[in-house]
Amino acid sequence: MKKESKIVLIAVGIVLIFFAAALGMMFMGQIKMNPEGTVGNTAGNINNSGLFCEYDGRVYFSNVFDGGSLFVMNPDETELKRLKTLKVRNILAGGSYLYYFQTGSSSSESGPGQIQGVRSFDRCKLNGSSSASLTRDTVVSAQLVDNYLYLLTAPRTGPLFYKIRIDKKDKVTLAEYNINPACAENGVIYYNNTQEDHYLYALNTKTEAASIVWRGNLWNPVKEGDYVYYMDVANNYRLCRYSLSQDVIEVLTHDRVDCFNVGGGYIYYQKNGADAQLKRMLTDGSNVAVIAEGNYTNINMTSQYVYFQPFGDETVMYHSPLGSGYYERFQAAEGF
Repeated sequence: MKKESKIVLIAVGIVLIFFAAALGMMFMGQIKMNPEGTVGNTAGNINNSGLFCEYDGRVYFSNVFDGGSLFVMNPDETELKRLKTLKVRNILAGGSYLYYFQTGSSSSESGPGQIQGVRSFDRCKLNGSSSASLTRDTVVSAQLVDNYLYLLTAPRTGPLFYKIRIDKKDKVTLAEYNINPACAENGVIYYNNTQEDHYLYALNTKTEAASIVWRGNLWNPVKEGDYVYYMDVANNYRLCRYSLSQDVIEVLTHDRVDCFNVGGGYIYYQKNGADAQLKRMLTDGSNVAVIAEGNYTNINMTSQYVYFQPFGDETVMYHSPLGSGYYERFQAAEGF
């Protein structure tokens, strides 16, 4: 082979290598889109700060005993592992990624070498790697629907509700007032209006069109099957449910409710008042039981446990096996 031919082949080979490397980097940098029907977390968890999120057989959570850092474990609370050291909330999961709002540095890491984190809504892989900031806005509530994140934020100019694709593209402002996107199902976000009324609305995420579902007076709707569970604004925030098919309201408790969560056939809620209690009942309002005396908040649920915190103390987390009548400190996370 002539010397000139060898030189040409070598040059072509180098070009092909560089091209393959560039192509590989391009695909490595691409964000894999989600299957249709993806929803990031339950409405009840998001309305309670989104400290726990169960997805694909794993539970991702904010470990308050470790400064609120991001952890993962099995639903039975085995195989705990720290993924991030920064304090997080509003955890979402879907496809290949986690999403969360980091609120600053965790107390689990300190010293001159520890970088103080800034507020940021981030995306990372399920193993905690490849973190990327999607927005520096202060996120009040967020939900993942298919390939878009729906964010209620609190900039200095006032509330802003917008969507942004999971690859940080295609940002679209949807409203300049409070819309809580927590309750989502089959490409529809259900929310209570915050303007002239508190009716139940549905936002079609395909068309971005909103419509009235029911002219009730509700707060923090949670849709499960045919029912929408909600706090009845007009009647001292008692807990009710509304049947979409039968157009019927059922009063579940006359207690004034501070917060609640629904899942696994149960409702857990915090009763307000001088005799404050954390209570449990079935989703039809029967079999009411007191779990704990006192004021509690951030009621999060997984398939096996209910988690909650004392009001005013973000450093402690309790858990109760789903459907049981007792509770204790979340020892697996505390002893990590």
